[in-house]
Amino acid sequence: MSRPRGFNPKDRFFHKAKDENFAARSVYKLQEIDQRFKIFKQGALVLDLGCSPGSWSQYASQKIGDKGRVLGVDLKAVTVSLENATFIEADLRDLKLEDVFVSYGFIPPFDLVISDMAPNTSGIKSADQARSLELCELSVDIAERFLRPGGHFVTKFFHSNDFEALRKLVQTRFKKVEIVKPEATRSISKEIFFVGISKLGAPAGAQKVARQGTQQEDES
Repeated sequence: MSRPRGFNPKDRFFHKAKDENFAARSVYKLQEIDQRFKIFKQGALVLDLGCSPGSWSQYASQKIGDKGRVLGVDLKAVTVSLENATFIEADLRDLKLEDVFVSYGFIPPFDLVISDMAPNTSGIKSADQARSLELCELSVDIAERFLRPGGHFVTKFFHSNDFEALRKLVQTRFKKVEIVKPEATRSISKEIFFVGISKLGAPAGAQKVARQGTQQEDES
């Protein structure tokens, strides 16, 4: 498949990422979201879904400092090394996250859930959009279960006719929802980001996982 006219894979964001030692230009999408909505705080616990090649985790690592921690999950390996980050190469749909958290010493709820997950595009528009929606719904479900009340959420979505339904879904779970297309997003791209500000209610899975973690520590 030929690239669209005017497409430049090595644009200014590509070169900026190289100069600043980030794994990918996508870091500037997250940076813009953070600059607008202040979603990161020192000492935060961050869950990064679809984290490869690692630029979002790199940014998160810097923002949360040495008292914070990042857990990243992706089908592809992450080669960057960060002292306050743990990376798991796996399919989220096959994981029992409660067990993963206990195994790696993470006790939810998380302060921030971020997702840059995207399907492997097939070139068939309807199929790619359906897969994007599936991944968004997965990220929303994980945030519902493991994000603390008042915590924040970011997920990527390929714009389609499902936009309004997804927005309504996210709106039921957050005090405020913003739709963002960062400057670093390529002009030809259909991707946008849902930003959920201040989660409502209680995380469904956090208390159970915390109890499991405590029990494991007591038994060790």
